[in-house]
Amino acid sequence: MCKKWGLSFIFFFGLFSFLTYSCWQNRVYDWDMPGYLGCFYSWDYPDNPQKVHELVYSTIKKEASPTEYQDIIAYNYANQVFTKNYKAFGEQLPYYYVKVGYNAAVYLFYKLGFSGPHALFIVNFLSYFFSGVLVLYILKLLLPRKNWLQALIALVIMWLPPVRSMAQNPTPDIFVLVFTLLFLICILQRSSEILKFICLLCCILIRPDYILFALSYLFVMSVLHFIKNSKKINWYYIFQTVIFVGIYFFIIKFYHYPGWKDLFYDSFFYRRPVISAESADFTFKRYWDFLIFKLINFKRITLAATILLAATFYLSKNLETRILALLFFANIYIKYVFFPDGANLRFFIGFVILLFFIFLKALTDKYGFGRLQKIP
Repeated sequence: MCKKWGLSFIFFFGLFSFLTYSCWQNRVYDWDMPGYLGCFYSWDYPDNPQKVHELVYSTIKKEASPTEYQDIIAYNYANQVFTKNYKAFGEQLPYYYVKVGYNAAVYLFYKLGFSGPHALFIVNFLSYFFSGVLVLYILKLLLPRKNWLQALIALVIMWLPPVRSMAQNPTPDIFVLVFTLLFLICILQRSSEILKFICLLCCILIRPDYILFALSYLFVMSVLHFIKNSKKINWYYIFQTVIFVGIYFFIIKFYHYPGWKDLFYDSFFYRRPVISAESADFTFKRYWDFLIFKLINFKRITLAATILLAATFYLSKNLETRILALLFFANIYIKYVFFPDGANLRFFIGFVILLFFIFLKALTDKYGFGRLQKIP
């Protein structure tokens, strides 16, 4: 048994190390990078926006290929303006400032001596590698004694193009995946509420839009507790809700975040070169039409998530398992409603992975070839 586990372990980490190295070799210098670099450079030069602006583009130019750098500075008219106008560039930074947890992690590696762009990628690739380890750990919880199957499924998950894209692009998506996986482990192992709270808090600090995920989980758990405990209110869930909402609004206000409407307008309708020069006005009809139109790019996620949800309900009659499946399924579409970039699967693949693990739990519970257990 130990020999089989050792061989599967070597197999997994050998191939996964190669996969991680391959992602590093194919890292992408994209137009989000200047925003994140501007955040932590401004921590060093809070009163010198010109210096921050110059550092951002000069450091990228040193490391990116000529083609990638040209794409960054000329992706659209707004990017051309950002490259030349430090004030216009500075007005965009609140979109990135609010991801304070991600910026803090990157800043740490920057202070350890790495260049700004490399600090971004190191956080991402360490997160990618650690995510792979957590995926394998979850599979060991769900499929004990199935060592080769655990390794194979883990490799397939980490090989998926949207997962690799999260690592290769300088965004916080792969970093937040680490904490959503840790959160799932806490649920599967029935860990203390404080550990779940910490995981959700980290998600919100890394990406404040994960407040929706945290609040939906707390709402569902509050209702479940109310039903199962003779209509008694769990004040601890309410307390957590108040803390999360308070932290969210503090971050938004402290960094002068423009708001969801501005983000949506700049992301999907027109990227304003100077935010203060033009208001982000659009009607609900325009938003709705765009939402429906973008569904065509969402068919793969919709198909995969629907199959996993239906299969979970078919396999399991357990209320908690069904509720968790519904929770992760619903959050895919909550995310889509607020940010319908259906073609960019990295925004949604994390919830699909969580849903897959709940399906796997239902499968193993029904057929008994693996029982959930704590790993000593």
